Amino acid sequence: MVAIASVVENTCGFKSLISELYHIVFFGKCRCSELNWLSFSHGEKILNGSQLYTYTVCNVGEHEQDNWLRTTFIQRRPSASRVFVELQFIVRDCNSFDGSSLTCKETFNLFSSESDADIGTSFRKGQFKKVATIAPDEITSRNELRINTETRVVESLSRKGFYLAFQDIGACMALLSVRVYYKTCPATVKSLAAFPETVAGGGVNQALREVAGACAKNAVSEESPRIYCTMDGEWVVPVGQCQCMPGYEAVNDTCRDCQPGFFKAFVSNDACELCPVNTKQLSSGALLCLCAEDFYRAPDDPTTGPCSGLPSAPRELVATTTQLAAGKLQLSWSPPEDTGGRSDISYSVECRRCEGTACQPCGEKVRLEPASSGLMDTRVEVSELEPHLNYTFTVEAHSGVSLFASQGAPRSNRPPSTSTLTTALHYTDPPKVTSMRLDERSLTSLSLSWAVAPRRPMPQSTRYKLTYRKKDDNLDVTTYTVLILEKSSVQISDLSPGTAYLFRVQALSPEGSPGGSSIEDEFETLTEGKEDGHISAVGGAAMLMIVVVVLLIRKRSATNSFPPPQPLPLKTYVDPHTYEDPNMAILKFASEIHPSHVTKQKVIGAGEFGEVYRGILKAPGRKEGAVAIKTLKPGYSEKQRQDFLSEASIMGQFSHQNIIRLEGVVTKFKHAMIVTEYMENGALDKYLKDRDGEMPSFQLVGMMHGIAAGMKYLSDMSYVHRDLAARNILVNNNLECKVSDFGLSRVLEDDPEGTYTTSGGKIPIRWTAPEAIAYRKFTSASDVWSFGIVMWEVMAFGERPYWDMSNCEVMKAINEAFRLPAPMDCPSAVYQLMLQCWLQDRSKRPRFPDIVSLLDKLLRSPESLKAIADFDPRVSIRLPSTSGSDGSPFRSVSEWLESIKMSQYSENFTCAGVVTMDQVLQMKNVDIKNIGVRLPGHLKRIAYSILGLKDQTSTLSVFAV
Repeated sequence: MVAIASVVENTCGFKSLISELYHIVFFGKCRCSELNWLSFSHGEKILNGSQLYTYTVCNVGEHEQDNWLRTTFIQRRPSASRVFVELQFIVRDCNSFDGSSLTCKETFNLFSSESDADIGTSFRKGQFKKVATIAPDEITSRNELRINTETRVVESLSRKGFYLAFQDIGACMALLSVRVYYKTCPATVKSLAAFPETVAGGGVNQALREVAGACAKNAVSEESPRIYCTMDGEWVVPVGQCQCMPGYEAVNDTCRDCQPGFFKAFVSNDACELCPVNTKQLSSGALLCLCAEDFYRAPDDPTTGPCSGLPSAPRELVATTTQLAAGKLQLSWSPPEDTGGRSDISYSVECRRCEGTACQPCGEKVRLEPASSGLMDTRVEVSELEPHLNYTFTVEAHSGVSLFASQGAPRSNRPPSTSTLTTALHYTDPPKVTSMRLDERSLTSLSLSWAVAPRRPMPQSTRYKLTYRKKDDNLDVTTYTVLILEKSSVQISDLSPGTAYLFRVQALSPEGSPGGSSIEDEFETLTEGKEDGHISAVGGAAMLMIVVVVLLIRKRSATNSFPPPQPLPLKTYVDPHTYEDPNMAILKFASEIHPSHVTKQKVIGAGEFGEVYRGILKAPGRKEGAVAIKTLKPGYSEKQRQDFLSEASIMGQFSHQNIIRLEGVVTKFKHAMIVTEYMENGALDKYLKDRDGEMPSFQLVGMMHGIAAGMKYLSDMSYVHRDLAARNILVNNNLECKVSDFGLSRVLEDDPEGTYTTSGGKIPIRWTAPEAIAYRKFTSASDVWSFGIVMWEVMAFGERPYWDMSNCEVMKAINEAFRLPAPMDCPSAVYQLMLQCWLQDRSKRPRFPDIVSLLDKLLRSPESLKAIADFDPRVSIRLPSTSGSDGSPFRSVSEWLESIKMSQYSENFTCAGVVTMDQVLQMKNVDIKNIGVRLPGHLKRIAYSILGLKDQTSTLSVFAV
């Protein structure tokens, strides 16, 4: 943190630079000596034993106070675009004036103005822009002096220096101290990268400043190390961190080589690892540890892992006969005693058949299930073995390093990885039935025969097993007939005429067990006539139809036994002004809160009745939480009090997640207050302006859906809002939007043009339907018109509707059928809904239930948001072509950027050497990106503006559409 100005006592009681006094310049509606800011140069105050030199003002008994105090020129370091102003001040309690106050306030305003040179006393109030409203945490009473310290931020500074000014509009206060400073991120080392001291924050209106760093010795980075310095002087989000090279480990802020017996193979900040088992230990700085003799790493093993040896042979290899006659047996074994330190053990089985002394591979004649290699289990089924032959089976264990044995690698004294078993099979193999034929048939008999393929050696005699049954799918029970035959033919009698039979025949071994394979075939006896079998089916179908009819009748009867659902009663809004005593409405619709349960913290806004505070509500039986507190200042009339509290009587009737929630009111004590839930992100229009171009359409439509849901609830309760606008929508931390401001009795905008006063009160012209302006006809349909304007504000990221047109121009344009054009990147479906909301005939506008339903469909089908409405940059964002608002050509790039609300990029253009409008006209999209404009919305706004500049037309009118 570096101070620009610090407290120095002088005759003016103000600040000075470290080596140079500042002087105070007064300006306002009176001459310097009549401004009522008093400098105690001759009579100082004493507080806690110290002298205080102050500027004071206390004209609470006079009307229309507007007093100003200004510093002289404060020079700015070029990189310090964000400075902090720390104020110490005293504010007197308005209640201590015994009703003599006419304009008493407890707040004052801080302003700033930028300049490239000291303008001396040549200045105007219009040159200053408001920074903040300053409110005290501690108010000074008659008997106790309380000093407040508040810090505010002046952002987006881009010129050589600036002025600060203080405005009093009716407070009794004293300014004790002003300290101006900026923050820096200190020099640091993070992730083995060194970063220099850096002024906090980035360029104009940029929260972060990117800083490049340098890696330590023996450290590297895939991308240049960099880090960001925040506006608060803190380092965040390091990118491209440095890492120690192979053979080095991170120790504090350096890279040290690995010690003997340790290694590191990759670029990282991990510590060096101990060499794994079965490896050689090398000297310091090792990248890898090599395998010891007779140990290996598999091709898929990590180079940093341990080394392993070859597995030993499988143990206890045995053969078990399962179906000897069928030529089957099972081989089984136990795993190797030594796996070599590996878990990826698999097995292969080799089969060789021997006749006499000649042996050869079994080949495909013998089947091994599930396979002959890659076996993970320690058993295998062998089939299709022939009798009277000897078979030799060799089982070998494999692992990931077995390939080194096949390459001739030394194996020392390690045992081989194979086990061998020789077994012989001796049995008589029955012949195989190959075909079956029909020799003769009659009404009741069939004569069959079959052929066989003998196996070697041929048995003396062969018997056969014949099985047959009727082919009848409709029967639940099937009867089989089994015959044992001595020959390969048979005649079967006593069969049914015209009936199909299924026959299966299989040869038997001499021992009587089935052998070889069987064969099945179908044969049918002769037919005398055909039986009509469809009557029963027709009867069944008729019976089924009757059953279905009966069931339908029963179902209809059961359905008619329940009464139709009755509509639920709808709650209706009650106008609190219909109560003869407005206080009765407050008692009925709002909960009373004791003021001791409410703690005010910070001023977050100001209204016609008083300030709005952020605070804490801690009531018995309720969880402590943040709230917003609207206050009513002293000196109010009874009508003002009733108007103030009527908003609470309205809010208290609502309960919906998209309507601001009333926590309660304070009415039984001197200072009336309205307490509502606290919305962290404030008003929707400001929230969107701060995030111009950063939020996708899907998220914006989600916000609209929440607002529409709240308005549907209000319309269902027969409540007409009359002032629906983005400024009256509040946003919480979850980005939920809630409708607020139900009073319509406050200042609608800082700009007097924001309202149009008629005999019936003030109307926000830019958001109000034409029939409501002309005839004061406010309905839910007029709220729908306003909702269409809110949709436009959302898609335009808080842009002012109808731009800088006057109220008269707006009303004239609407009556001539002009409608706001589509904002940039607005989905076509969303803009079409806006146009529906702005139909002149209010009966044809959609209702809020229709709007909620349509927005819900868009959110359920994100593809529908991809089609973008037609966009005219010259009209849709109100861009001038080649001149400023007064018609004269732009004198500078900064003036042009300010006209399109992109002045935060002035420094970017300057640093890139783009300092004239001619250079701007030559820029393309890639040039805009290269100077640091990254947000899509900002990129398009600047690009479209350049397009408008090239058009060489006169100042565009919004009626050009």
